Amino acid sequence: MAAKARVQKRLYYKIGEACKALGIQPYVLRYWETEFPALTPSKSRSGQRVYSEKELEIIRRIKELLYEEGYTIAGAKKKLEGELASGSLGEPEGDEPEEGTAGEPPAPAPKPAAPPKPRAAAPAPEPAAPSGVDTDAAERVQRLLSGIDEALQEAREILTLLGPKSP
Repeated sequence: MAAKARVQKRLYYKIGEACKALGIQPYVLRYWETEFPALTPSKSRSGQRVYSEKELEIIRRIKELLYEEGYTIAGAKKKLEGELASGSLGEPEGDEPEEGTAGEPPAPAPKPAAPPKPRAAAPAPEPAAPSGVDTDAAERVQRLLSGIDEALQEAREILTLLGPKSP
């Protein structure tokens, strides 16, 4: 436990130190770096990944979203982007009013951030899915099935052009 307290006082953490403190494997963290644009660790002079306190907070939140709250990667990515945009990383979404400081009124509740990609703005054909569900998956499956149908049709046309098999 003394080692953990010592690690928390540092400005930057190597990948092994970060993983040990957060209870995840290095390969998982490296994968998350490819999936979550908010995770962009710096490199040390020796080329090792180093993580700041802010990045450790982001990693903790990703772990919560995926492992504790059951989000998919896509759902966690959207949720994290929204939280980072509103500045409420990991804060519960409750009806509790925020406390103001020294004469300031409480800040208004953050509005959900608009998705950064235009394709997400298209109206969904079905009712809204529960939070964290990958709604784009159905679209991707439809596009894949459509592509397979087109390829099958082209293959049939080629077979027709080649004519019947000759013995």
